[in-house]
Amino acid sequence: MGNEFAWMGIDHVQLAAPVGCEEEARRFFGDVLGMTEVPKPEKLKVRGGVWFQCGPQMIHIGVEAVFQPAKKAHPAFLVGNIERLLAHLQESGIPIRVDDEIPGVIRFFTEDPFGNRLEFMEGK
Repeated sequence: MGNEFAWMGIDHVQLAAPVGCEEEARRFFGDVLGMTEVPKPEKLKVRGGVWFQCGPQMIHIGVEAVFQPAKKAHPAFLVGNIERLLAHLQESGIPIRVDDEIPGVIRFFTEDPFGNRLEFMEGK
């Protein structure tokens, strides 16, 4: 295989959620985390779900009829001023678990309202 293509990065990560998840997703990812909602293309709106901008990437919350939360597989979000985010989530009553297993990295875990594991991290 030659070098006829180049990896450019990740466009989006999709997290699954149950039918009817849209308002709760907007509350958590939009209101609590402060991500901006991205309008879905007209042809995809019928599938349900909601999209959010996260830096140059997006998070797609997709509807899954037989939903099961991802407890191990997860996105890891890079955050500037992570201590402020941590305090904000604690003030909002969101349970978090701080982890210090990677030297030089501040990180913690939580779950979205649907039980999907989320990681937030910042280099020291």
